[in-house]
Amino acid sequence: MGYVAIYRKWRPKVFEDVVGQDHITQTLRNQIKNDNIAHAYLFCGTRGTGKTSTAKILARAVNCLNPDDHNNPCNTCEICTGIQHESIMDVVEIDAASNNGVDDIRELRENVKYPPTKGRYKVYIIDEVHMLSTGAFNALLKTLEDPPYYVIFILATTEPHKIPATILSRCQRFDFKRVTEEDIVKRMSYICGQMRIKVEERGLKLIARNADGALRDALSILDQCVSFGVGEITYKDVIDILGVVSDSFLFSLVDYIVDRDVKNAIELIEELVASGKDIQQFIKDMIEHYRNLMMTKVSKELKGLINLSEENIERLMTQGKNVQMNTIMRTIRELSQTSVDAKWATQPRILLEVAVIKLCQPMMDQSVEGLIERIEILEKRIRSGEINIQKHGAEEKNKEEKDIKQENSINEKTPKQKFTPANFDGLKKGWNQILQVIKKRKISIYAVLIEGQLVKVEKNVLVVSFKSGFGFHKEAVAKSPYKEFVESVIAEMVGQKVHLKCVMEDELENLPVEEKKDSSQEDMEAKKIIEMFGEGLVEILED
Repeated sequence: MGYVAIYRKWRPKVFEDVVGQDHITQTLRNQIKNDNIAHAYLFCGTRGTGKTSTAKILARAVNCLNPDDHNNPCNTCEICTGIQHESIMDVVEIDAASNNGVDDIRELRENVKYPPTKGRYKVYIIDEVHMLSTGAFNALLKTLEDPPYYVIFILATTEPHKIPATILSRCQRFDFKRVTEEDIVKRMSYICGQMRIKVEERGLKLIARNADGALRDALSILDQCVSFGVGEITYKDVIDILGVVSDSFLFSLVDYIVDRDVKNAIELIEELVASGKDIQQFIKDMIEHYRNLMMTKVSKELKGLINLSEENIERLMTQGKNVQMNTIMRTIRELSQTSVDAKWATQPRILLEVAVIKLCQPMMDQSVEGLIERIEILEKRIRSGEINIQKHGAEEKNKEEKDIKQENSINEKTPKQKFTPANFDGLKKGWNQILQVIKKRKISIYAVLIEGQLVKVEKNVLVVSFKSGFGFHKEAVAKSPYKEFVESVIAEMVGQKVHLKCVMEDELENLPVEEKKDSSQEDMEAKKIIEMFGEGLVEILED
């Protein structure tokens, strides 16, 4: 007999061998014990979790001539061995992916009529049942609803959501869970012991981590490692087989990112590419590492949450103290997007380098998380004394006092402007100053007046216009007590009593237009005087 793959050689033969599915195997054994066997089962779950293996064990158990005390098949009687060697017609395994037509199901319906030849039950195992066509499901429906007493249907699928509700309602559904990394390691350790193969435990943990809850995938990787290691499997062998990087490599790169060391981080990426590692797999490993860092932030008990050695867990805890939670979440989001983009990119290396540079330099990231991280960096520099905030504040205070003294000196020299139509431009420039005074004294009035604009001054009347949609603001300012308050503030600032007139923007056309005066020699002389002494020190009075 030729070589048999490990996952086939060590396929579960009794219910106890099914790893991580006790909630299912216990139920099935009790049904066999109480002779309460259903006519249709639906086994759901991800790949490599034991669906087909459990179906075959159940098929042997219900037909076994000598079941043990735990209702397991003996695997030695004529029927058990016949089912294992596929020499008995009472157990039929159908691949729905290649036999998904209506004619295939019609043939099945014809064969259902015939009772079992040797066993107690005739068992139909339909694998990947979700691949059946709509017509095939409809053809199966009647038989599944009311089959002969000697027929058992076992449907297996990885995508139960694709199965019609009419089929689901006629089956007992069992959901197979992903196998935990701990259970996968135990099973592989047992198999290696039986095969007399030496293996490092951290190598088994790395295999289990990459199997993603599928025991069959883990055993396939183990088979490859056995061929590579020749009687002994080291941690380095597993790294080379999987094309992943070591934990030390991940720790080093994250340290460089935390220290904002772009040069060394990029050099590590160069080393990664030169060694022929898969960039897509490396990005997944990085995401997993930052996920572990996140776990150190949310839980003190890391057992069961992180599958690392005690030494690496301690190192992870130390590294986690230097990374903020929002930085971890931002990094995971950035790497996840890079993973999606790299899947279709012709140059995934460049995308990885761009992502690492962005992580090293948060000032390039304009997201909320990036801005928060930049603030935290500044706070850290302040706490470390790198930025002397007190000295800086004192200088600002001295500068502010100096500016106030200069302003007071100017104010003492500059007389108040008189309110005349001639200095409308100056008043318009000072409108913001008027608003700020109103804001300090009565912010509620400021809130409505801010939407207005000074558009005209005619003798002692100020015209303020409001845009369409701000009629409420206009009405509020035009009435007491808002109107009187604004007039009093302006009068105080210009030294003359004024009147406020509020209009809407579309009403400006109906206001009388003030005739412009012709230019004269006096106007030119006045302009020269203003340029010489400054607008603030010159007052032009009308005759």
